[in-house]
Amino acid sequence: MTRLLRHRLYVFSAFMVGCSLFLACSDADNSEAVVFFQRANLALKSGEHRQAIKFYNESIEKNPDFADAYNNRGLAKYRLGNLEEALTDYNQAIEKDAEFWQAYFNRAEVRADLNDLKGSADDLKKIQTVYQDSSYYYVRLGNLQVKQNAEPAAQASYEKALQLDPKNAEALTNRGVLYFNQKQYDLAKADFQQATQLNPKQHFAFNNLGLILGREQKYAEALQLTDRALALQPTQPYYLNNKGYLLLRLNRPDDALKLIQQSLKLDDQNGWAHRNLGLYYLTQQVSNQAVTALKEAERLDPSIENVYGYLGQAYQQAGDPAQACQAWKRGVTVGDLLAKEEAARHCR
Repeated sequence: MTRLLRHRLYVFSAFMVGCSLFLACSDADNSEAVVFFQRANLALKSGEHRQAIKFYNESIEKNPDFADAYNNRGLAKYRLGNLEEALTDYNQAIEKDAEFWQAYFNRAEVRADLNDLKGSADDLKKIQTVYQDSSYYYVRLGNLQVKQNAEPAAQASYEKALQLDPKNAEALTNRGVLYFNQKQYDLAKADFQQATQLNPKQHFAFNNLGLILGREQKYAEALQLTDRALALQPTQPYYLNNKGYLLLRLNRPDDALKLIQQSLKLDDQNGWAHRNLGLYYLTQQVSNQAVTALKEAERLDPSIENVYGYLGQAYQQAGDPAQACQAWKRGVTVGDLLAKEEAARHCR
């Protein structure tokens, strides 16, 4: 339904102290740069990111060596999705102040998002001692380790984060993702439930909990949780796709198709959405389009659940049992349970 990088669920981390809300330099308290900086911080705190950037620009114009303004402007740009520009600002902040630890912390995140995993690891290593008692540092480290395909190390980092702060909803959500990938669904469910109780705005946890209820075929309950995630993030493509899948299971194909297509318009590289589009066409007996969508899902991510099972069904529906068996047999080699069942039933 959705993914964690290569996988199904979506990892979340938000470390609010990455923003420097006060200037450390007392000798600049009355400067115009500080006035604009403080206005920018208020706008940033209110979620008015573009306005914040304008005020930070003014602050930097008045004081080009204002490291805090570069860092916070980078954070505002990051939240707008301008990753390269955010990276430039964090670099500037560190150039102005080589011991600006928050800027290293923020740069580690944007470097990871830009797939500069070594650079992100270098930044986190540099500030490890400074942040040794920070729960959110270990969440960030765990997220990097997931991207490095070091899931046991990531789980240890999330455990450390929760040891430091048992109420860290992001750590619970991300540990739950790892439990899910290990097929420890009860543990994952418990983590997601606790995360949503601790933070009612934890949309990732609502979405992921909905995925688990969907696996339990509790589609109506799962839909309520996915709707809560979408209420917080209305254009999140994975959530739209997940809702589309649930609506398919609730026999509402027309509504499902609209959401799946909307998801693909926002992110056409999501193999799960292509799989669900194929499933839609399969249920509507439009077999050729089902095959096309499912082959695209297979191309993007062969590990997608049941993609080979559905692909074989689409070929069979199209009257091509030989291709159906080929698809199911490919699925057997990668652990597709539906493909295994279909191959045993139809193929010799």
